[in-house]
Amino acid sequence: MDKVIDIAGRVLLAALFAAGTVQKATDPGSAAGLLADRGLPEVLVWPAMVFNAGLAVALVVGWQLKWVALAAALYCMVTSVFHFIPSDGWQMSIFVKNWAIAGGLLCLAARSRAIS
Repeated sequence: MDKVIDIAGRVLLAALFAAGTVQKATDPGSAAGLLADRGLPEVLVWPAMVFNAGLAVALVVGWQLKWVALAAALYCMVTSVFHFIPSDGWQMSIFVKNWAIAGGLLCLAARSRAIS
């Protein structure tokens, strides 16, 4: 049963990054706008899209799970900055969710095999 729960959890986490990949591919302007608002080059949307896709695949197949979970947690923490807009309740909910997801990813990393 633990194996099923583990896979289900990883698939659900991967779904977030897969959705981010699709969103960036089909509507790059939204993410590019968030980047531009923080003074960053809009072209960063493309490596972010590729990174999201890689995280999604790696989480599903369980490849280098500790490293991937740590990288994904860090990604969620860093990208939460783009959603820290106190005047916008929707963006603040995304900000908080990013930190919650990072917490879950850190738990996944902690229970994965030791970094070798």
